[in-house]
Order: sequence, then structure tokens, then C-alpha cells
Amino acid sequence: MSATDPLGTGPSGPTRAIVLHPDIQSDRDRRMAGPALSEAVALAAALPELEVVGAEVVRLPKAQPGLLFGKGKIAELKAKISESEADLVLVDGPVTPVQQRNLEKEWGVKLLDRTGLILEIFADRARTREGVLQVELAALSYQRTRLVRAWTHLERQRGGLGFVGGPGETQIEADRRAIDEAVTRIKRQLGKVVKTRALHRAARKKVPYPVVALVGYTNAGKSTLFNRLTGAEVLAKDMLFATLDPTMRAVQLADGTDVILSDTVGFISDLPTQLVAAFRATLEEVLDADLILHVRDVAHAETEEQAADVAAILADLGVNQNTSMIEIWNKIDLLPADRQDELTVAAARREDVVAISALTGAGLDAFLETVSAHLAPPRFAGVVELPYSAGRARAWLYDAGVVEHESQGQDGYRFDVSWTARQKKAFHTLLKG
Repeated sequence: MSATDPLGTGPSGPTRAIVLHPDIQSDRDRRMAGPALSEAVALAAALPELEVVGAEVVRLPKAQPGLLFGKGKIAELKAKISESEADLVLVDGPVTPVQQRNLEKEWGVKLLDRTGLILEIFADRARTREGVLQVELAALSYQRTRLVRAWTHLERQRGGLGFVGGPGETQIEADRRAIDEAVTRIKRQLGKVVKTRALHRAARKKVPYPVVALVGYTNAGKSTLFNRLTGAEVLAKDMLFATLDPTMRAVQLADGTDVILSDTVGFISDLPTQLVAAFRATLEEVLDADLILHVRDVAHAETEEQAADVAAILADLGVNQNTSMIEIWNKIDLLPADRQDELTVAAARREDVVAISALTGAGLDAFLETVSAHLAPPRFAGVVELPYSAGRARAWLYDAGVVEHESQGQDGYRFDVSWTARQKKAFHTLLKG
């Protein structure tokens, strides 16, 4: 059940769904139909209450304004829906509110477009308070545009009582107002949660550990890699959007460097606008990262297109162009042996690419060495003087491993240190705090 349009599971079992991918010939930016349909089926499979009973690419010269599909195709699909006893049609693409209302009337079943389906998945996956609120906010934004299908009595007006609605207020106006009030309430709650996250982030900045963020197309293997590196039990299944809320763990690299590793929500092509905005806070860890690990599923037929989608979303989020990034060519174990060798050799020639299998562990040693090399900034010699009362600051210097020599004078400690610019900044932030 979710805030969007609850699917639920009836007494007779899961909801039977048919997946349709409209391949619109007039759309210059259309994706390859086969992989797009496979991804849509995988999206549907990510919801346990759905059972996919059919999937089809529907080729169209152009989208019809009122019905999306032509009359003949609608009749043909209606027969297939009836034959498969489907309760739900999932359209892998945008469907206008008018098209949705008309198609539901023609077929006699419920319909969800790509945005609606992704919202259902996000609602099912969200675990933290912020994640739940972000989903509700995105769902309300989506619902507000689709009130036209929610009511068949839009022309009926009613007199209001007090705050319920003024005289002559239509039902749709009342519902829009109710949604707007709910959005305001959720944004207020989110503001409090975001403040708490900002405090946590500020506290982390006082720790001299670099932040490493895992990003990538959904189902690229980020959570599997995260679990292998940290020993954490993050949900890592062969399904889209297995991870939703950000997870962070401290990890020590082979050279002894301590880092904070962050796993993030998977990206996806045509990510709904509402969700890019709503989950910006969830992806703030990426904005603050010292190093971004872009995990790619190189065994996927559209790995290049997926990589381009990730790059576009990172740019939309405002990720600094100067932030270091390593490409992780994951899932090489799914490729033929000669292709594995080819990618491993190609990756070895580059400083910003490693080929691995997070599942089997192949290539992880080279991966960790590459991460360490990217996180080894130049160190500078310096002198720090502290009064004897600054025990906490002295402990910080030793915990950070920057002390080369310590001497004691009449007024306090004198330290010869060797540290990075980040460590120096973190230390002075500590002193100010």
C-alpha cells in the first residue's frame, strides 16, 4: 500500500499486470525497445504484490492525444488484457491524466504509467523518516496533476461549510486544496529532518575521514559492493531500487586509510522530475563526497546509455566537475572469458577505471589500490601549539595520525605535524566548535 494509488494484494493473490512499452517512432530520443521493455518488467518485478502476466512492445507512428494508442490497437490490447485476466496495465512511459482516464474506461482495468510505478516502488522501499516523507511529497505532486481521473463528477458543485469549502467550490478544487495543505505540512516536517541531517553532516566534517559515495544506475551492483567492503547487511537483490535510503559505514582501506562509504539510491533513465527534486536531499552525500565511485553494469546491453543517464543526473544535482570519480566496471563475471580479459586490460591502462565483480570479488585488490591512490592527497608539514588544557584537540591529532613529534613547553604542547589540507581544515573546525 502506498500514497500514490495503492496496489494491494487481494484474497486471490497478487495483482496480475501487463507491461506495455510504447515505441513511438516520432520520438527522436526513444530508447531501444527490447532493453526498455526488459527494464520495465524488472521495475514491475520489484513490487512483491505484482505478478507480470504479459509484456509487449507497442510500436506507434505517434502518440494519440486522447488515448495514446490508436483505436485498433486499443481493441487488440483489450482482448489480450481480458484473455490474461490482468487487473493492471503498466505503461512504460508518460501517460497524461486524460489518456489514463480514457484508457481505464476502454479497458476496464487500472493503469499506472512509469512515474506512478516508480513512486509505488519508492513507497515500498523507503525506511527512514526522511525517505517516507520524500515519497509522500513526490506522490502528492504526482496526484495533484491527475485529479482529473480521480473524479467523474467534476462538474458537480457543492456548497461548503467553513474551511471545508466555499459556496460553489468544485470537488476538484477542494481536493487540490487538501493536497496543497498536505504538501505544506510535509515540507515543514521535512525541514526539521533536513536540519538534523545537516547537523550530522557538520559533525562528520569534523572527522578527518574522506567521504566516498557509490552511485550508479539501479541494479548496477552498488549494494553488493557496499556489503562486500563493509560486511553490512544492506538489501542487495537482483531488482531495481533495492536500496532507497542512504546507508553509511566506516571502512579501512588496505593502506590504513579510514573512509566513510555511502551507498545511494540507484539512478534510472527518465527519472520522474518529482523524484529528482524530492530525493535531492537523499543524494546530498554525493554532493559532499571527496570521491565518487560510479558503478556500472558492463554486462548490460545498454551500459553506455545507462552511464550517460547517471552523468546527466549528477550534473542536474550540481555535482562539482572537480570531484574525483572512478568508474567501476562491475559484473565482469557475467561476460565471456575473452571479453573479461579485454575489459580488465583496458581498465588497467587507465587511472580512473577498474574492472571487478562485486559478487565474486574479482579485481577488488586493484579496486582498493585505485581508491587509496585517489584519496592520497599531498601532505604538508606544520606546527601546532596547544595549551595543556586542550586534551581533546591533542587526542584528535593523534587519532588522525598526523603527529610527527611532540614537545612540551612552559605554556603547553608543541606538535610537528604532517597533514592534508582536509585534515588541517577539520582540525581548525574542531577548535572553533
